[in-house]
Amino acid sequence: MSSHQANNPPPIAVPRREAELEELLIDAEADDAEVQQSHPAPRRPWLLLLGLILVALNLRPALSSMAPLLSEVSRSLGLSAAQAGLLTTLPVLCLGLFAPLAPVLARRFGAERVVLGILMTLACGIILRSSLGDVGLFAGSILGGASIGVIGVLLPGIVKRDFAKHAGTMTGVYTMALCLGAAMAAGATVPLSQHFDSSWALGLGFWALPALAAALFWLPQVGKRQGAHHVAYRVRGLLRDPLAWQVTLYMGLQSSLAYIVFGWLPSILIGRGLSPTQAGLVLSGSVIVQLASSLAAPWLATRGKDQRLAIVVVMLLTLGGLFGCLYAPIDGLWGWAILLGVGQGGTFSLALTLIVLRSKDAHVAANLSSMAQGIGYTLASMGPFAVGLVHDWTGGWTALGWIFAVIGLGAIVAGLGAGRSLYVQVESEKI
Repeated sequence: MSSHQANNPPPIAVPRREAELEELLIDAEADDAEVQQSHPAPRRPWLLLLGLILVALNLRPALSSMAPLLSEVSRSLGLSAAQAGLLTTLPVLCLGLFAPLAPVLARRFGAERVVLGILMTLACGIILRSSLGDVGLFAGSILGGASIGVIGVLLPGIVKRDFAKHAGTMTGVYTMALCLGAAMAAGATVPLSQHFDSSWALGLGFWALPALAAALFWLPQVGKRQGAHHVAYRVRGLLRDPLAWQVTLYMGLQSSLAYIVFGWLPSILIGRGLSPTQAGLVLSGSVIVQLASSLAAPWLATRGKDQRLAIVVVMLLTLGGLFGCLYAPIDGLWGWAILLGVGQGGTFSLALTLIVLRSKDAHVAANLSSMAQGIGYTLASMGPFAVGLVHDWTGGWTALGWIFAVIGLGAIVAGLGAGRSLYVQVESEKI
């Protein structure tokens, strides 16, 4: 099966609106029929749904819980700003580096077993991060980031497989659970550490408990349904396709801004006079706003002829919120934080939407997703590290505006290419 002829084919325009959605639905239904022959529907879908929500809730607390305590952790362990930047960079880097392991592990052990096992490694990483000093801090951050990278690749496939008729709605629920988990950790970590006698280690380590709870609720899924991952396809040509690279760059650059916010926004706000609790609540509120915009942005973006205008709008909102949090008077901070949340919820959900819209069929989408996440998150990790370096060199936060501007403008340029109504030019065949 081929999305294009092999000899330098002309670009194919993506059908608009209803026609586009109908074609994607036909492709998806054909794939689902093939999968369901070897993979029966879950007997208790409500239990699977609950498990998916609980797993998704745990894919961001390990990242967002560190930010409100970063200054305290750095003082306690004597970390420089560059080392603190590396601490915020390592988990994001691992998202990209370990993402390619997910399909390999799923084919060998089954997706359900891998999710259960990786939830346990995630809990171990969170516990390790809270013990053994700076060595445990960095080792646990690596293990936690690697765990999130693997699970993050597997969950969308499980949603598509077991909720094929409601994949769009379930993807929205999955995305909202991600945002909710991030918001909970950002807002509750400092109060938790204060509750535990001002122990940042216990405040960070608390988030191992939700991961263990998710593993307990996921346990009934293990061993029931295997086989969906044995249907394999080879997709050729993604790395040579300019559109695939534009989608990947947009994914990576918008993610870079997102993880700068997760890793550094509370420290920036503390530097502007807020308490750690106040800074964590601002981050939490900004992330909560993403619940609405992450659902609304893709729906609005598919109403037009392409997604370029939507990409420009959400990126400008994101940059406006970032510059407001960095430079505007502090008494208007909540307004800028809300603006930032509206923008970043849209940029993230549009990045996921572009993977589907730029792919001819589900197999191409899976490979484009792997490329966009693997390379994109690796690229995204450079943003938080650059913030730490610049802060170390300058001793302040003022110069960060240049980092925001460069990354944001780069995302707009990549998004203008990725938002065009075209398919990536690849070949796909069953193996």
